[in-house]
Amino acid sequence: MKEVKEFWLEPNPELSAETIRKMVDVAKPHTILTDVKLPGITAKIASRLEGMDILVTSRFDHVLSAKINNTPVALEVTIGDQKDLERISQALELGPDYLLINCPNWKIIPLENLVAETRGRSKLLARTTSFDESRTALSTLELGADGIALASHDTHEILKTRDLILGESEDISLSTARVTSVRPIGTGARVCVDTTEILEPGEGLLTGSYSQALFLVEGEIHPNAHVNSRPFRVNAGPVSSYVLSANGKTRYLSELSTGEAVLLVDRMGRTRSVDIARIKIERRPMILVEASIGSQKITTILQNAETVRLVTKDGSKPLSEIKPGDEVLVRSEEGGRHFGTKVADEMVIER
Repeated sequence: MKEVKEFWLEPNPELSAETIRKMVDVAKPHTILTDVKLPGITAKIASRLEGMDILVTSRFDHVLSAKINNTPVALEVTIGDQKDLERISQALELGPDYLLINCPNWKIIPLENLVAETRGRSKLLARTTSFDESRTALSTLELGADGIALASHDTHEILKTRDLILGESEDISLSTARVTSVRPIGTGARVCVDTTEILEPGEGLLTGSYSQALFLVEGEIHPNAHVNSRPFRVNAGPVSSYVLSANGKTRYLSELSTGEAVLLVDRMGRTRSVDIARIKIERRPMILVEASIGSQKITTILQNAETVRLVTKDGSKPLSEIKPGDEVLVRSEEGGRHFGTKVADEMVIER
């Protein structure tokens, strides 16, 4: 199980308590950073006010008092120059649970230094104002910050950041489906998703014809006699196929574009969010794979090519070798979807 990144949300203090409560219900942050008393909030409260879940302070003596009283404490530090960076070592000696970092002049190098300095000693939270800043903070030095404290009034930015963090954190439950039929069909517009990362064995995208059951399609990490490996690519299926994205939502492959994030999944259900470098749509011969989970029939369509592989419990198999009786990994669920969002009690028939 991977380490879970923390998502702190710092709402505008001028908002009403009811508005903030609604925002929390939608954004689902781990912690709310506020100096306003908010009764009825389910998330933890980090505040400069006493008696909250986490004390936020910029004073070293307050950190010492909080530690003596066994109160979780976040030490807020502003990084403006090299001298401020040097103060981090002093701050870490106090043993704060969190270092809440403000970087008015946002730079990657200072954050790299902070990640290296704080690793294993205190949780590093980067205070950000946008999705782009948050993504940079989470990816710096690969390890990245331990979390984000987002101060944004833009609901779209908040939800994108939430999806980025929750998509990185939550594992996915996979099950096996038994292949019942494999047969060539006509040509179609298929989508190759080229990422900015190198995929690992057993890692790929969850795609399929039905939103209720998505097949794990492995990246092109295996060379063969005809082509070299392309470990950045997933040959994902036709433009009409669903693909699982962060926060459990589905999208159509036709909707993806350069610069967006896509959710990689491995055979253990572990996930990571990576950026799309390009989308290639070309007409290619297709193959229909039918499978079953108990009495449920599921299908997917993929390009009829040796480089396209479905992931199994122990490895993966190219489509050219898939046959009835084989077991492949899928993500299945009940209920329907509207605009990619699951509606648990909705009856939707897909066939």
